[in-house]
Parts: sequence; structure tokens; C-alpha cells
Amino acid sequence: MDPVAGILLIALGSIGAASFYVPFKKVKEWAWESYWITQGVAAWLIAPIVFAMIFVPKGELIPIINDAPSSAKLMAVFFGALWGFGGLTFGLSIRYLGVALGQSIALGLCAAFGTLIPPIIAGDNLFSTTTGILTIIGVSIAVAGIAIIGYAGSLKSKEMTEEEKKAAVKEFALKKGILIAVFAGVMSDCFNFGFESGKPIEEAALAHGTNPLFQKNPSLIFILLGGFITNLIYCGYLNIKNKTYKDYYTVSGTVLMNNLFFTFLAGLLWFLQFHFFGMGSSKLPEGMAVFGWSILMALNIAISNIWGIFLNEWKGAGRKTMIVLLIGILVLILSTFVVKLG
Repeated sequence: MDPVAGILLIALGSIGAASFYVPFKKVKEWAWESYWITQGVAAWLIAPIVFAMIFVPKGELIPIINDAPSSAKLMAVFFGALWGFGGLTFGLSIRYLGVALGQSIALGLCAAFGTLIPPIIAGDNLFSTTTGILTIIGVSIAVAGIAIIGYAGSLKSKEMTEEEKKAAVKEFALKKGILIAVFAGVMSDCFNFGFESGKPIEEAALAHGTNPLFQKNPSLIFILLGGFITNLIYCGYLNIKNKTYKDYYTVSGTVLMNNLFFTFLAGLLWFLQFHFFGMGSSKLPEGMAVFGWSILMALNIAISNIWGIFLNEWKGAGRKTMIVLLIGILVLILSTFVVKLG
């Protein structure tokens, strides 16, 4: 076990996760639903299969899938589909709040409730152990951090003109964005349940000689397939309702290739968070392994806010607003560590 190497690998994934929305800035003449599902093809269909084929022993992927219990595969797809609602609304939260604010709220909740919900479902009494009490404290801190960041967003909304808001985040909508981000954070926890359900798939991968660094890659195929189905249904509905299905064939060839390149780049960056998370978590000692999810979420929050500064999403906001934002981010990051101290 090498915890330092594990954290560095998870950090690499965080860079991809926090950066994946940036290439969308280069997409031209496509509606949100068109470029969102296109990146989903790359992130949730192509990348999981390609990476699994590369990183499991040659010729072993199909045998691994065949040997894995059907129940594990079905449950991984099921939780992936539930996560799909979180992934879908996660994209909407960034659409309405921007990279920094949207990811901070959604990921803060994802880290907190991803720790709180599993023991509740298992029937554990959280008040009876130090771990349970620390978990509740951590979730409470996360809610406080989210409230502080939300307050910073309201200050920003008051300080900036409509022109400044639109320049920073084209479709900025604070109330709608916060509601969506909260829902996204809660539903995104299902990805963790997908990993838990996929453990028999990991065992099959190890039995076929897969390096432990890459044991989660076959599971990702099923989890992300479920997420893709959810997103495909919703984006397909919007494509038909808004008649944006024309986006795929009415733009010029140059624009089409540009859009495919940047949406596929976004999808690859998104997928890398879980590829490197799987590698990093395999390097962590058993007692520290559960800490990996918090590390991923905390680093995602930090890096996404760095992107928010570079993208001028808070340009025009006053000093007080920026101080409040910084306090909220620090509190939110603190919560992701507190929930794992037990």
C-alpha cells in the first residue's frame, strides 16, 4: 500500500472531473442537450469499454463479464441509472450556476450524503458510535458550507448587472441552480452504491489476472451504462421537444467536427476521474480506503473553483462576496474530511 501515490492518483482524476465542463465553452451552435449526450457517448459508453480492454489482460474482458454474477451486473446498472439522474442534473447545475458554484454545492452534498446514506440503509445507529457522530457532524458542516456558498451566490447576484451575470455564466439562475445542485448531489451518491454492487465483478477481474490498480474498470462499464440510459432518455426527449435533433446534421462539417472533438474531450476528462479514483483507492490502506471518496470530492471542489476564477465567473463580485465564498468553500472541504475521521 502507498497512500501518497493513492492520493496523487485520485488528484489526477480530480483535475479531469473539475475540468470536464471547460471544453463545452468551445462548442458552437448546439443546444445543451445535444452536447451533453454527445459527451455522454464518450464518457459513459466508449471510454469504459476502451479502458477496460486496455487495462485488463488481453482477451480476458469477455470472460470476466461472463463470470461475474448477473445480480451484480444488474445492480450496477440499476444504481448507475439512479446516478444518471444526479449526473444529468449535475450538468444542469453547472449550466445555471457556473463551474465553481455548481460543482461546490453538488459535490459537497455528494461527499456528505455518500457517507451518511449507506449506514442508514444498513440500519446502523449513527448516534451510538464515534464514527456515526462524526458522520452527522460532517454532514451538518457540509450543509453549513453549502448555505454559506449559496449566500455568496446571492451577494453576487445582487452586485452584478444582468450583463455581467450573462457574461460570466450565460444562463445564470441562482434559485433554480441551487435546487438542481442539491438534487444532483444527493442522487450522485448512487455511484458509490454502484461500486459496492460491482465488487463481485472486481473479484472476477482479479481472478482473471487483472492488476488490482484496474480492478474497477470492468464495473464501470455497467455503472456508466445505466447512467447513459437515463441521460439518453432525457436528452432525447429535449431533442425532440425543442427540435434540436437538427443540431447533429444542420451545422457545417467544420462545426460538427469541432463539436465532436470538444464534447469527446469533455467526456474523456470526466471519465478519467473514476479511472484514476479506482487506481488511487487500490493504493490506500484498508482503514483509509473509505477516505478516498472524500479526497476525490474535496479536490474536485477546490479545482473547480480555481477554474471558476480563470473563467471570470465571479468577475464583478465585491470583496465581501469573495471572502464569503472562500469561507464557504473551506467549510465544505472541511466537511468531506470530518465525515471520515471515524
